[in-house]
Amino acid sequence: MMPGMKAADIIPTPPATALSYDQSAQLTNDMTFRGRVKIACLHFAKYISNEAPNVASHNSRYRWAQSCIQNPDMTAQNIQPNVVMQDQVQAQGTNITDADLQTATETALQAML
Repeated sequence: MMPGMKAADIIPTPPATALSYDQSAQLTNDMTFRGRVKIACLHFAKYISNEAPNVASHNSRYRWAQSCIQNPDMTAQNIQPNVVMQDQVQAQGTNITDADLQTATETALQAML
C-alpha cells in the first residue's frame, strides 16, 4: 500500500457480493483493519472478564481474555484471518460497521474458545 492510502482505496467492496480471494488476502494483512479487530477483541475480553464464573467454559474464556488484554496486538494478528472469512466481513469489506465487526469477531472467537 502506498503512503497515505487506506484499505478502502485498494479493497473495493461491491455491494451484496463476497470479497475476491485477492481482496480477502489483502484485508487479512491490512493494519488499519487489524486495529479495528484488536479493539473488537478487547471489548469482548472485557465482557468475558466481567461474566459470571458459572458461564460455560468460563475458565478457558477467562484465560483467553487475560491473554488478549496482555497482548492485544498478537491476539488481533492471530484472529484476523478468521474474522475476514466471516460472512459480514465478506459482504461489507472495509465498509463494515463497528457493530457488525464486533459480531464477526466474537463469532470467530467463539469458534476457537
